[in-house]
Amino acid sequence: MAIQSSLGTETIAASSTNETIDVQKDLAMLDASKLRINLADRLKPVPTPENVVFGKHMSDHMLVATYDPSSGWSEPEIKPYGPLLLDPTSSCFHYSTSLFEGMKAYSGPDGESRLFRPELNMARMVRSAERVALPPFDPNELLKLIKRLVQIESRWIPQESGYSLYIRPTIIGTRPYIGMGASDYATLFVVCCPAGLYFRRGAKMLSLMTLGAHVRAWPGGTGGHKISANYAATFLPQQVAAERGYDQVLWLLGDRITEAGAMNFFVVRKRSDGDLDLITAPLDGTVLPGVTRDSVLSLAGAHGHGITLPNLPPSLKIHVQECTFTTSDLSQWAEDGTLIEAFSAGTAVVIVSIGRIGLEGETDIILPKQESGMGPVAEAMCGMITAIQEGREQWSGWSVLCD
Repeated sequence: MAIQSSLGTETIAASSTNETIDVQKDLAMLDASKLRINLADRLKPVPTPENVVFGKHMSDHMLVATYDPSSGWSEPEIKPYGPLLLDPTSSCFHYSTSLFEGMKAYSGPDGESRLFRPELNMARMVRSAERVALPPFDPNELLKLIKRLVQIESRWIPQESGYSLYIRPTIIGTRPYIGMGASDYATLFVVCCPAGLYFRRGAKMLSLMTLGAHVRAWPGGTGGHKISANYAATFLPQQVAAERGYDQVLWLLGDRITEAGAMNFFVVRKRSDGDLDLITAPLDGTVLPGVTRDSVLSLAGAHGHGITLPNLPPSLKIHVQECTFTTSDLSQWAEDGTLIEAFSAGTAVVIVSIGRIGLEGETDIILPKQESGMGPVAEAMCGMITAIQEGREQWSGWSVLCD
C-alpha cells in the first residue's frame, strides 16, 4: 500500500503591491532512483552474537540525504559510517527539531533479509516530521533506500533466532540560525547496528515504578509521535526508579496509566466466563502508536480466527480493550485475583513480562511468577511475532523482503 505524502506551496507577498502570489516551487523530492553508493574500503569486524550490545556496534555504512529550501532533497547517498558536519546554530541543537524511527531487519530461513511492517514506521515518521514542522519527504522512496541499505549491510544481521539488525532512520533540523522558528533545512540519515536481547536478564521479569511527580506526555503534546525531545525528560525519572530498586518507570497522567519506560503497556485480566481481557491505554495523543503494540492487538483479535497463538487453546477468546485504566484499577484487579499478567511491548524489546509494580505510598503489586520469565499471553505474543519477523510464519504480509 502506498503511503501518501505531499509538498505544500509557498506564499510570497509582493513588496510593491498588496497582492499575494502563490508559487509552487520546483523542489526535488526524495528519489531512490538517484541513490549514489560509496562503499567503504575496509569493513569492520562483526561482533559475535554473545558480544552484541544494543546500540554499540554500528555497521559499515549509513544513508544520508539533505534538504535545502531552495532546491529540495539532495541525491541520497549510502556511504561509510562517520560523523556529520553541522553548524553550531543548527536548530536541532537549540529547539529539538529532530525525530527518529526504530525498525529491525531479520534473516529468514531462506537467507533473505526482511523488514517487519515497515510501512507503519514510514507513516509514523511522516506524522512526526509534520508535528515538528520539518520538511516533508516521500516515505515510499525512503523505504526503498532503507531496503537497499539493509541489502548492503546484510552481513551484520545475526543468524540466530531473537537477533536482528536494528535500523534508526532519523531527521534533524539543520537551519543555521538561532532565531526561533521552524527549520527549513534538514538532514535525513539512517544508521544500523546488530541487536540481541534488549534486557540481558535471563528469566527475570521487569519491575515498574510509578512516579507521580513526572509526566511523560500530556494532551495536545507530542507523546503520540516519535520525537527525540520526548525521551530526554524521561532519563532523570528512570534514574530515580533505578535508585529505588525498579527497572523502569510506569508513566501516569494523573492516575491514568499510559506507558512503561519507552514501551507500550498491557495487562491481562481473567473474565468471569473464563476468557481474557487484553487491556492497553488508548491512542489519545499521549501514547505512542507502537508497531509492536498494533501487532499484539491484531494477533489477539485473530487468535482462534485464522491463527492460533503458541501454547494457547484455540477456544480461548482474547478480548481487546483499548481503554483508560488507572492505578486504582490495577490494585483492585490484583486484590480480586483477576489480574493474571502484565507485559510491555516495543521494537527494541519485542515483549517483556512485568513481575512487580510499585505504586508510590502503597504496597507493591506482585504479578504471578513464571518459570520462563514470561506470562502465557506475553510468551505466545513474543513467539508469534518473532516467528513472523524471522519469516518462519506468514501473516497478513507483515514480513517484507528487502528485494
